[in-house]
Parts: sequence; C-alpha cells; structure tokens
Amino acid sequence: MINSRPRVVDLSEVEPNTRRGGDLRAMLTPATVGSTSGFMGVALIQPGDRIGEHYHPYSEEFVYVLCGQLEVDLDGEPVPLQPEQGLLIPMHMKHRFRNVGKVEARIVFHLGPLAPSPPLGHVDTEETAEVVS
Repeated sequence: MINSRPRVVDLSEVEPNTRRGGDLRAMLTPATVGSTSGFMGVALIQPGDRIGEHYHPYSEEFVYVLCGQLEVDLDGEPVPLQPEQGLLIPMHMKHRFRNVGKVEARIVFHLGPLAPSPPLGHVDTEETAEVVS
C-alpha cells in the first residue's frame, strides 16, 4: 500500500506484540500508513521486563526514551538510558532493552531503511517468553 496522504494512528488501534518481551506496537509502517523508507513504533516495558536480544541486518534503529529507567545491552555492554535521551543502534549490533526502574518505561523507535521483506528485518538471538494477559 503506497499512501500519499497523511494518516494518524492511535496507540489503541495497534495490537500489542509481546512475543519478544515488552509490548511492542508498530504504529507507522508500510502496512498501516504506506511508509516506504522505514517504520516507527512504541515499546512499553514493565518493571523487570525486557525486550529480548536481537539485531537488524538491514536497518539502523533510532530510539528515544519517553519515560522510565532502562538499560540497553549493546553487543553485551550495558548502557543506561534515561528519559529524554536518544540512541542510535547501528545495523547488525545485537541489543536488548531492560526496564531496571520501578515504573513502566516507554520508548519510541524508528527503523530505516526497510528490509527487503518484514521477516528479514529482525533476527532474534535469544528466546523470550511471551506475556499472556
């Protein structure tokens, strides 16, 4: 779907994805708004929860922390992330997000450029248990 018109997508319109830990919501994507250069979403991570380690072979990931106290493991090295901080994760770098605080953490993420197909864009490097609510 190529879209030449702006479209607003509300967080409540996007189904939660919890299969990698956390609650990932891919909001502005080729499927939802017809984007052609990348996609944007929000991750909600509860205290003590994490988004399992993975990497992106075709995309850089841009992350902005809205709230909460996070540590992101970058190729195994822990890096603290605070509210109002941004982070660029290069292609191929393994990363895992962990909420080390006492409140829900929220991050906005953008990946670009797009992988040739969605299944090729994300490579899991560890197992995570899906949270069933």
